[in-house]
Amino acid sequence: MEFIVLGRVEMIHQGRSISLSKSKVGQMLSLLLARVNETVSTDVLIDELWTGDVPQSVQTTLQTYVYHARKLITQELGHPHAHRVLVTRPPGYAIETAERDVDANVFELLVKEGTARLKEGDAEATAARLSEALALRRGPAFSGMRIGPMLEVHATYLNELRLTAVELRIEAFRQLGYHRELVPELRSLVAENPLNERFHGLLIQALHECGRRAEALQAYQRLWQVLDRELGVRPTLEIQKLHGSVLA
Repeated sequence: MEFIVLGRVEMIHQGRSISLSKSKVGQMLSLLLARVNETVSTDVLIDELWTGDVPQSVQTTLQTYVYHARKLITQELGHPHAHRVLVTRPPGYAIETAERDVDANVFELLVKEGTARLKEGDAEATAARLSEALALRRGPAFSGMRIGPMLEVHATYLNELRLTAVELRIEAFRQLGYHRELVPELRSLVAENPLNERFHGLLIQALHECGRRAEALQAYQRLWQVLDRELGVRPTLEIQKLHGSVLA
């Protein structure tokens, strides 16, 4: 089986796929996928699914959710051995599958490889690994799913890792001299993340390096205005030095 969590949560088996609904069964499966091949205790699952508002028959209810999840795997996906996928493993449950069957695990591995290649000075390999990683993303992690405290931590981590991957890929492209090609993407990133000074700085630098000095100065002024309006602060010293180099 294959599992997708970078976007809407999906399960795939031999060409058949289902998107998990915004339900407690979907939420339970999502948390198990976030910690694939690990035993997630019933206590942790209960905290995730009910967040303090626990019903009296919670253990029976949780067992019912597991039953419905296995039924989903068998009837909707045609997998004959759902109990080998969603495993009862005291003191809780686990989804057992190859690590690479979950897109988030492949994403993490590619980001790790890309980071290592950048440290080695191989910008081309870095760009290739991180482009492959980012192509896996279909939207925010666990998009549209019910999110409790445990799942929120993992979703936040994956979404932050995506921003790191974007930044490292841009750095690799810069080293390869693709300044002009980066400008449209950087404008979009700045619009999506108006308080991310690093993206603003990369846009200013890219504009400057492809000869668009006036636009680089305008981008700096917009950053100054956003920070002053939203936070009452100035750009970092690093960005101010970048501004000085554009002026010079």
